[in-house]
Amino acid sequence: MVGLAACAGGSPAPSSRYPTLDGKAPLVIGHRGASGYLPEHTIEAYKRAIEQGADFIEPDVVATKDGELVVRHEPNITATTDVSTRPEFASRKTTRMVDGISETGWFTTDMTLVELKTLRATQPMAERDQSHNGRYAVPTLREVLDLARSESARTGRSIGVYPETKHPTYHVNAGLMLEDRLLRLLAEYGYTAKNSPVIVQSFEVGNLKYLRSKTQLRLVQLIDGDGVDAQGRVTLAAPSDRPYDFTVAKDSRSFPDLLTPAGLREIKTYADGIGPWKPYLIPARQIDANNDGKPDDLNGDGVIDERDRVQLPPTSVVRDAHSAGLFVHAFTFRNEAKRLASDFRSDPAAEYRKFFEMGVDGVFSDFPDTAVAARGR
Repeated sequence: MVGLAACAGGSPAPSSRYPTLDGKAPLVIGHRGASGYLPEHTIEAYKRAIEQGADFIEPDVVATKDGELVVRHEPNITATTDVSTRPEFASRKTTRMVDGISETGWFTTDMTLVELKTLRATQPMAERDQSHNGRYAVPTLREVLDLARSESARTGRSIGVYPETKHPTYHVNAGLMLEDRLLRLLAEYGYTAKNSPVIVQSFEVGNLKYLRSKTQLRLVQLIDGDGVDAQGRVTLAAPSDRPYDFTVAKDSRSFPDLLTPAGLREIKTYADGIGPWKPYLIPARQIDANNDGKPDDLNGDGVIDERDRVQLPPTSVVRDAHSAGLFVHAFTFRNEAKRLASDFRSDPAAEYRKFFEMGVDGVFSDFPDTAVAARGR
């Protein structure tokens, strides 16, 4: 395998203090850009991530009605744009099945690129800064690639792009298959080799296997879950229990099955790395010291959240993945205190350091500046 940091663009220098697959410092991936600060998946959020030192920026890729690749977290754009306030699109509100779940709203697959470009992005997390709502356009993937190229030239460091194919089966059913469109666009930029500054990710398996038959670009199998129970175990409920193409094929395996040694060996046949949800790597459990059947409010704020969990020892997933020759990029790291286990005492840098010490090869972060600072560049 080509050394990840050496070919990933913007990678920090080698450091023996990181027990990563290749011994180099872990990557910082701007998750939807610097989405902790600005509306996600906007050029402005990606620029902010680059300014903060991210090695990669991460666009989620969906298609428009006329087959253009654009960047949104989901084909359903109700929560991430101002479409619901636009009277000219009121009649487009509809209900569609996405990975077996009925969703009502507005979908990119029902809008042309010209129409989509009239919308403006919004911040979907209510606790985050809402002052930028309505200011920024929905970018195309081409615009994101152009940004990475121009910023690489400006900064003198290679900025990588880490696209995710969102809901591949949904797009196939809509007659808008993503994979060939994506490969054609990436090829225009000369991104076809393992050392290209591009990594492609997906929660599904079949489309990654298809991509592997068509390209040498690095591929990542994402590993999801529905929630975490009181004991720290990842819970599984549709559609986050398994790759949706497994559901369609009536394959009974779930995401945890892909993290067994056998599952990781299979992933290695078509991908270069895995992108697991953090609880698969370091679980955290609730405490019930008084045995009243309710989780203890450890910080006494009257709310039960991540601050009321205590971390358990790391699992073997990182070690097993490295043994299989797979790098590990974990998601999602966020600064808000309510998203941090009690062990970290509301310090997000402490969480990064814990995961860096266990050997993760990269982190998807909403706050790239915090991740870069914790890594020590």
